[in-house]
Amino acid sequence: MAEAVVSGARSDVISGESSTTNAMAYLQDEKPDSDLVPALNLGDLDLTTDEFILDEVDIHIQANLEDDLVKEALKTGVDLRQYSKQVEAELQRIEQASIKDYIKESQNIASLHNQITACDSILERMEEMLSGFQSDLSSISSEIQTLQQQSVSMNMRLKNRQAVRSQLSQLVDELVVPGAMISVILDSPVTEQEFMEQLHELNNKINFAKELSFRETLACSDIQDIVDRLKIKAVTKIREFILQKIYSFRKPMTNYQIPQNNLLKYRFFYQFLLANERSVAKEIRDEYVDTMSKIYYSYFKSYSSRLLKVQYEDVADKDDLMGFFSKPSLKSRNTIFTLGQRGAVLSPAELEGPILIPHTAQRGDVRYPYETLFRSQHFALLDNGCREYLFLSDFFMVAGNSALDLFNCIMGKTLGMFLKNISTYASDCYDSIAVFLCIHIILRFKTITAKRNIPAMDKYWEAVLELLWPRFELILEMNIQSIRNTDPQKLGVLDTRPHYITRRYAEFSSAIVSINQTFPNERTHALLAQLQVEVENFVLKMAAEFPSRKDQLIFLINNYDMLLSVLMERAADDSKEVEGFQQLLLARTQEFIEEILSPPFGGMIAFVKESEALMERGQLDRLKNDEARITQLVRGFSSTWKQSVEAMSQDVMRSFTNFKNGTSIIQGALTQLIQYYHGFHKVLSQPTFRSLAVRSELINLHHLMVEVKKHKPNF
Repeated sequence: MAEAVVSGARSDVISGESSTTNAMAYLQDEKPDSDLVPALNLGDLDLTTDEFILDEVDIHIQANLEDDLVKEALKTGVDLRQYSKQVEAELQRIEQASIKDYIKESQNIASLHNQITACDSILERMEEMLSGFQSDLSSISSEIQTLQQQSVSMNMRLKNRQAVRSQLSQLVDELVVPGAMISVILDSPVTEQEFMEQLHELNNKINFAKELSFRETLACSDIQDIVDRLKIKAVTKIREFILQKIYSFRKPMTNYQIPQNNLLKYRFFYQFLLANERSVAKEIRDEYVDTMSKIYYSYFKSYSSRLLKVQYEDVADKDDLMGFFSKPSLKSRNTIFTLGQRGAVLSPAELEGPILIPHTAQRGDVRYPYETLFRSQHFALLDNGCREYLFLSDFFMVAGNSALDLFNCIMGKTLGMFLKNISTYASDCYDSIAVFLCIHIILRFKTITAKRNIPAMDKYWEAVLELLWPRFELILEMNIQSIRNTDPQKLGVLDTRPHYITRRYAEFSSAIVSINQTFPNERTHALLAQLQVEVENFVLKMAAEFPSRKDQLIFLINNYDMLLSVLMERAADDSKEVEGFQQLLLARTQEFIEEILSPPFGGMIAFVKESEALMERGQLDRLKNDEARITQLVRGFSSTWKQSVEAMSQDVMRSFTNFKNGTSIIQGALTQLIQYYHGFHKVLSQPTFRSLAVRSELINLHHLMVEVKKHKPNF
């Protein structure tokens, strides 16, 4: 309110001062009449100077003429001098009136002056008041800063007290041993869920008490005694429970996997023992290792011995080699050189199928080859070994080398027994297919354990392979040597049909190649290549025993064809073995065709070859005197070719055991015959022989082809 009054007074004072000032200025600065009327002022113009410019004068005059008063005076035609005097008189009159007004208002002006003075005093007092307010505000600001500092200090003390309270509360909670824990640890069975929960709490309190003892906290001594007694009680109950579970494994006809899986539910028991009573934990682990080691050894020893009772009685011996004459046993329904159904043991369905039950097989009088028994034994070993390794890692909380060492403590004796049995078998084994199948069973089982991320069996797999690979290579080398040492003259009566050694090789090679495709082995390929060379040499040596080249070729073709037929059933079409024998068969077949065409058509064939050679050199005229020879060839072919082709077809079909191969040879021979006869036509059409009358007796080539097709056998 005071500020408003002051503001109004200050406004009035300023307004009054402005009016008075204006009036006084008017009285003091009265101008002559010439200033009231705008006129051309020539005093400001210097007409004597050289810089005078008439344009500027025109501009100045034009500006004065624009004045409103000048315009009005010019319009009315008034004399400017008279008009100036009137204006001057009017100004004097106004001045006198204005002076009278100021004299009349002198009282008000004095009153205004007094009001201004009063306002100044009021403003001075207000200034003092505001200065006081400013001083008060400064003191309030300092007080606020003080309060803020006090607030920060109190907040810090509060946080410190809360932190201390939290730690003290936790300390008190950890130090207190509730009665429920004591009663559950002492009275509840270890299988109860509440016992497990209180055991976790007790373990936490034991660890906390250890931590406090390291800090030398005095409060620790208040609970140490009761915690120790509860720990002893818990350890005693857990030890008794786990040992009872382990002892239950030893009962006859017990499936130990069930209590073993049950133990996994209480894996924390062993963790508690390991943390608080290592001697008891070691006792339990040693007892488990001893028990399971005996169980596995007893089980696998009994299982292996019973499996051997259902093995084939007839097994290969040192005389059952590829180059030796022996008849495989029919009781076993397989031979040592034939894969047959034995390869099914590597199929995924059978490889990981159920293990054999010996007493069931004995009741059914069923027998199995060694590789089937080997698969069953090692799949049982793989399954139990993987499960045991996972149990050890989980229950005993071991990993890496520690887990492997613990696994070997349990399974070492059993694995040693397996290796001893395999070594015994391999030392007297001559069934290379059985050994090779066992090798590939191990390679596949090794892949399975790798997929399951179980490294515990790796060393065992390698040890088995180190036993089997050398034996397989030795048996293969013995077979190679047996073929190399075979004397064809001691093998009895000669026969153009496939030789039994060739058949053995074909069956054996196809078996090894088909098995070896999944896990190729260069050493195996090298030995097979060496074996193939020896078989090829043997076939050539046997063929050399036949007196005629025709019989030699029949023997070679029959053996090569049989080899290809067997190999292509199992091996890939582009395998080295298949490709090599295909080339040999093609070469010998072509030679045989020439051989069988020679007796009935040899004269014509020789004439065609001789004539074509002379034609290339341009010397065909050398045969122009052979008219008699040509006449005999033309008439001889025309009269005997049908009988010769028929006899040749029958001879071929009698000579080859494979009808398909015999048909192919006949077709090849007839095709070659037509080509020779076409060449005969071509030679006789030359100018040298064009005049021969016997040319009219040549058989039309198209007619010959039609007739030849009638002699192609169809099967």
